[in-house]
Amino acid sequence: MDPALKTVYKEKVVPGLTEKFGYGNVQQIPGLEKVVLNSGFGKEDDRKSASENVIADLGKITGQCAVPTKAMKAISNFKLRVGDVIGARVTLRGRQMWEFLDRFINVASPTIRDFRGLSFKSFDGNGNYTVGISDHTIFPEIELDKVTRTIGFDMTIVTTAKNDEEARELLTLLGITFRKPNAAAKS
Repeated sequence: MDPALKTVYKEKVVPGLTEKFGYGNVQQIPGLEKVVLNSGFGKEDDRKSASENVIADLGKITGQCAVPTKAMKAISNFKLRVGDVIGARVTLRGRQMWEFLDRFINVASPTIRDFRGLSFKSFDGNGNYTVGISDHTIFPEIELDKVTRTIGFDMTIVTTAKNDEEARELLTLLGITFRKPNAAAKS
């Protein structure tokens, strides 16, 4: 059985995109490729403890073990050596990707304080969308009384869309709420 969001994609998004853009071939219809979560904790004093917290919490949120990211360069001002752990990342594909996005769209993003929608400007020109999440406690998997530090991360949704217009329509039909362009200009 397919995840709920994948069923929405097949039943609602595919016909909607085909109608709007007039695709002649099923292979032209944009889809989701992967979702990448990336968190860096920079120059924390207790880097080892911070890395354990970030890796554990990203694992709870996604249901997949996070991979530590390491410094490629030594930077003396930050007391950073080559090979020091400076963050963590998770790449989600397939079933886990669909389930995570479903939880993000329907459960987590509405709990963001003063949520009026995600920025419509965060597309990269190639159909990929990145949004910064400043507080990981919006996810129900995180127990608030066990949180020692708030973790922020970037979430990149990689699509097979050729341009931002197709990707924006794909994500809108999936249920992601975008801020109105004129409301973003005022704030």
